Amino acid sequence: MRTQVGIIGAGPAGLLLSHLLHLRGIESFVLESRTRAQIESTIRAGVLEQGTTDLLCEAGVGARMKAEGALHHGFELAYEGKRRRIDLTGLTGHSITVYAQHEVIKDLVAARVEAGGTLLFS
Repeated sequence: MRTQVGIIGAGPAGLLLSHLLHLRGIESFVLESRTRAQIESTIRAGVLEQGTTDLLCEAGVGARMKAEGALHHGFELAYEGKRRRIDLTGLTGHSITVYAQHEVIKDLVAARVEAGGTLLFS
């Protein structure tokens, strides 16, 4: 049985879904209204939780994130002139990685292109 999946939007979720399907032998195509240059250059924040970083690594697209991302174990909140540290690792056992969303998109697009995936831009 042959299955093909159409995915609307080349954001991180759509691209990662396409790549995960590929790893399981399921064809897909990604349809995006913007150009590749636009999606790869639109600056967006990127705070990735541990589950997301683990999934990107398991999918084979986490090498650059691990090399260039900034690992954080907590953060500080300032309120009424006092600073309080929130120890994420101490509280949850996990950290976060700061790695911009457009960099995740670049990694996923590169993986899809390398695998011969169909990406339809514009």
